Amino acid sequence: MKKKIRASLQAFGGFLTAMVIPNMGAFIAWGFITALFIDTGWIPNKNFAELVGPISKFVLPLLLGHTGGKLVHGDRGGVIGALATAGMIVGSDIPMFLGAMIMGPLSAWILKKFDKFIDGKIPAGFEMVVNNFSLGIIGCILTLLSYQMVRPIVVGANDLISAAVQTIVRTGYLPLLPILNEPAKVLFLNNVIDQGIYYPLGMQEALEHGKSMFFMLASNPGPGLGLLLAFSLFGRKSAKETAPGAIIIHFLGGIHEIYFPYVLMKPITILGMIGGAMSGIVTFQFFDAGLVAGPSPGSIFAYLALTPKGKFLGVIAGVAVAAIVSFLINSLFLKMGKETEEEDDDFMEQQKASQAMKQEGKDLFKAVMTDKTAGEGTAGNEERTQISFIAFACDAGLGSSAMGANAFRKRLEKEGITKEVKNFAIEKVPQNADIIVTHESLFDRAVKANPGKRIITIKNFMRDFNLDMLLDEIKAIEIKEK
Repeated sequence: MKKKIRASLQAFGGFLTAMVIPNMGAFIAWGFITALFIDTGWIPNKNFAELVGPISKFVLPLLLGHTGGKLVHGDRGGVIGALATAGMIVGSDIPMFLGAMIMGPLSAWILKKFDKFIDGKIPAGFEMVVNNFSLGIIGCILTLLSYQMVRPIVVGANDLISAAVQTIVRTGYLPLLPILNEPAKVLFLNNVIDQGIYYPLGMQEALEHGKSMFFMLASNPGPGLGLLLAFSLFGRKSAKETAPGAIIIHFLGGIHEIYFPYVLMKPITILGMIGGAMSGIVTFQFFDAGLVAGPSPGSIFAYLALTPKGKFLGVIAGVAVAAIVSFLINSLFLKMGKETEEEDDDFMEQQKASQAMKQEGKDLFKAVMTDKTAGEGTAGNEERTQISFIAFACDAGLGSSAMGANAFRKRLEKEGITKEVKNFAIEKVPQNADIIVTHESLFDRAVKANPGKRIITIKNFMRDFNLDMLLDEIKAIEIKEK
């Protein structure tokens, strides 16, 4: 039951991400305009500063509404999503980011249901008339309802959330948020937190004050840097070997998912992550730091690029303090673990399991593993004799899956094997994919989104026993075909 709930939350976060990420460039452009041209910006310009309000009030919500609608029902869903979002915008004093993320998908879902109801019932030659007028009539009704009924509800909810957050800020409890943030992140619920809560609040605050700390509550790369530095110095065997490379991917590349397996492997390190994140927030508060837009990905380069004038010291200090505190706490845990634990870490366990399973014979490479606990799920027991298309899937299809697909493609190329290896969001994996590779925490969600597909689960996108097995299986098939 808990896994189903987590999978549903992950799917919800993935949908929010799919709605926000394609438009992130527009949000960053708006952030740059804000940072450069408002009165307190780098090069204040009264004329250019006039762009800030209209873009945040009209353009960005309409983009969100269109994208959310398109995710649900294609181009028709995008059109009605933007139209219904317009009803939320007009007459509102606040940027309707939250309203757009609700009304865009909802209106597209209603139109989708109508289209399904009339499918096959339209007389020949009347398809265009029915399609255009149905969208127009339904869109008109939803826009009016959005303006008259939904908008006041969203405004009230927004005011309630804002008041609650301001209360947290005033009472000094903001540094306690990592107690919820950090465990949720390593369970791949980070997008629910960022795209669903902090980014909408941050965009509203940035419009008023030119910056917001909400963008930094869950995206600070400092705690992850401290964790990986601790593993680089005090980790064991494979974990220690892979941590330095993970630092580059995490801190410079902004792909935070790379450190999640390290926390899952050594759960007590979540306390170090919480401590680092708390100290980072306290430091940000002390310096009154903030960013002008959401840093996506959460790279140090993105942080610096979105830092407003006069706030670099606070931003850098918050990241550095978070990294130091995380490093010190996690180093203590790792050194204590060395003294009290004799067993190898998960990386070594996977290597041992790999050697044991290889001894079972070459036929294992061609078999479809059906045992979920062995790291793979599948809806069928048929034996595959050909693998042409391998899909790496993660929450948004941009971070860890892109990294994993690129690394596995290079491993195949070294063996002289050419296969189609691409990365996708879990809900967007093409039907013609032969195998889906995803993190074990996303297994239930992957099965739900891709029924009947062969799914291989892994713990580390860069170096994993099941990836080794998949490579061996492909090599065996190639040898057999030759």
